[in-house]
Amino acid sequence: MTVTQIIPIDKKRSRIWLDEEFAFVLYKGELRQFKIEEGGNLSEKDYRTIMEEILPKRAKLRAMNLLKSRNYSVKQLENKLSEGFYPGSIIDNAIEYVSSYGYLDDLRMAEEYVRIHLEDKTKLRIKQDLSQKGISSEDIEKAFMNMREEGFCQDELSQAKKLLSKRGYDPENPPERKELARLYAYLCRKGFSSETVKAALDIF
Repeated sequence: MTVTQIIPIDKKRSRIWLDEEFAFVLYKGELRQFKIEEGGNLSEKDYRTIMEEILPKRAKLRAMNLLKSRNYSVKQLENKLSEGFYPGSIIDNAIEYVSSYGYLDDLRMAEEYVRIHLEDKTKLRIKQDLSQKGISSEDIEKAFMNMREEGFCQDELSQAKKLLSKRGYDPENPPERKELARLYAYLCRKGFSSETVKAALDIF
């Protein structure tokens, strides 16, 4: 394989192209170790060492370190590893590794998020948030079902009324139509259904 291009990312790392195609990122010491330079050749043996030993180990460590600081969905972790220019096969290997130890579990992450936000977010908003994190609709629905089975329930009407109270809404002295419309739109943006908003504002 011919090393057709080497482009530095920073003072320590460079992107390597083999036979005109991007291959991987290596550190300066590794470039010296494998005698990689533009126009030179990379042996099949050295290529396998990089792809089967060096990069998989590095990607696994990177994934573990990321998960130490916070929870990630599978999709989020894939994106973070992609930012490190790891090849797809290496990313898949790292995801499989951390998943095998139970460090990566989309359903568990969804359940935790639902449990934390049942009282301050609508079901719609929770679904949107989890979807943006890359959680599948199946895992999201299962998380809600599991939470209900554990006895966790959601009262969106109470949530809406609390939000209105924080904004100075007094049901005994309802505001004028313009302000009422503004509050109505505010609650809808928060993810409340029109029925819940009307009940909270006491308008039917």
